[in-house]
Amino acid sequence: MSNTRTNTDNYGDRVETVFSRLYEGFLSTLFSGHRRIVFIFTTSLLMSGVYLVTHPYPAYGAGLFLKTAETIASQNYALPTHVAGYTSSGVPFAYPPLAFYATALLLEAGVPPLVITRAIPALVTSIAFVPYYFLAREFLPSPRRAGIAALIATITPMLLQWHLSAGGIVRAPAFLILLSGLYVGIRLFRHGRRSTLFAALILFGAIILTHPTYSVFFGVSYLLFFLIEDRSIRGLLSGSIVAGGGLMIASPWIVQVVTSHGFSVFTSAAGTHGGLGAGVMMFFERLDDPFVSFPAAALWYVLLCLGIYYVVTRRQYFLPAWFVAAVFLMDEIRFAFIPGVMIIAVGLTDIVPVIHARFRNSHRTVTSHVVVPALILGLLACLGVMYVGGYSVASQSSMPAFIDHEDTEAMAWARSETESDAQFVVLGDAAEWFPYFSDRTILVGPWGVEWKTPEAYQYQKDSYITLSECHTAQCLTANLQTQPKQPDYLYIPKGQYTVRGQTAFQTSEMYRSLERSDRYRIVHENEGVLVVRTVGTN
Repeated sequence: MSNTRTNTDNYGDRVETVFSRLYEGFLSTLFSGHRRIVFIFTTSLLMSGVYLVTHPYPAYGAGLFLKTAETIASQNYALPTHVAGYTSSGVPFAYPPLAFYATALLLEAGVPPLVITRAIPALVTSIAFVPYYFLAREFLPSPRRAGIAALIATITPMLLQWHLSAGGIVRAPAFLILLSGLYVGIRLFRHGRRSTLFAALILFGAIILTHPTYSVFFGVSYLLFFLIEDRSIRGLLSGSIVAGGGLMIASPWIVQVVTSHGFSVFTSAAGTHGGLGAGVMMFFERLDDPFVSFPAAALWYVLLCLGIYYVVTRRQYFLPAWFVAAVFLMDEIRFAFIPGVMIIAVGLTDIVPVIHARFRNSHRTVTSHVVVPALILGLLACLGVMYVGGYSVASQSSMPAFIDHEDTEAMAWARSETESDAQFVVLGDAAEWFPYFSDRTILVGPWGVEWKTPEAYQYQKDSYITLSECHTAQCLTANLQTQPKQPDYLYIPKGQYTVRGQTAFQTSEMYRSLERSDRYRIVHENEGVLVVRTVGTN
């Protein structure tokens, strides 16, 4: 019996050795040098392809972004002061303008808006993981580990959710600029070359002109790079030049916004989100965010914890500190996963093999070091594909589209068949797209209102959620009576829809109660939407 077991063990060792050599040969052939970059970019393109195939309509919303770009084009590319259509008075235009100008050019060139909001995020996000590889190479002990980190990044839902989706026409370019700037920044503080100083300055100016929260993370990361790499007069001077030069580049836009709206427009927007000093509970709520739409994100967190244990026990504190600072300071968890994925790569390559080896005979190390990490990486890839493909997990679908064919048809009807000054209340997340596709105003909705005051934003957000959750005409009437202005029309989804990205379902009772009411008259209907005119009072 012992000889049989020995022969079996030897056979297993030989199989594992052959597998290991094949696997290592694959990595050395395909995943080294320039091929590594091609492999990362190709993987990211495949993820983007899965998203595009499964999303004929883009995930989430970009109606306000398109409306802003359209407004810029209509004013001969002068900066507007307001964007109409979102609430009765419109919303202040205080967004960084760079991505909107690029979108305006595409719209003027005749590119369909739904093509822009699907293709641009997919392409730019795929490109962004190339500088992520170079960034990871600065913090991880080998190029191969950096390659694995970049590969994990391409399949990580927290990094894909808001960059692949429709709003990626703004966020994906910001993501690309941010990752490029972080790579240049760490090189700047490590080596102090003038070429990197100039590049960092340009990139900081570009990020300020692209997205406010990405600019904050850019600045916070540079401060951490200074503290960890070059606490010297030279480092302080380099950081000051980058900050001052970037602000100088963005100053024409900043001056115009402050002149039009006052500096409070920036503090008002910041006040609508959590931030520094948000407290311990908010810290853990941010860590918990991915589980709302994708409970399988637990696997990423397990590997993250393993990686943190590994680097901390070796007194390598920077990546964990960067991760914690990002969670504490930034309202969105996606920023924390920029360093977080590097930690995950360490957990996968350095701790998982050790854990597996302890459950096996010590001489069977090939499986521990090669097979198990490869299987886990494959599982991460499968979960990432499920996520970007919009498959249902738990009670929710990931990356839901806010609109479909019935919505665009109903919005086209509203554009052609209602008065040009008609005002709507739109239930559900289709409201975000409605002003762009219908060229009509919505009275209720939080989009863009963060640039007014935190109180106005919260009021609009609460009103929108309350109305969107109504399932009877009586509920609509009761809530509309609390509004300062009454709508001419209501836009009501039928069947399944979303409210703030969460699945809701409109019952048939809504239709019956509308028919019974003398306040409302159904004027248009298709398979997914009711358009109702308000005609009187009950």
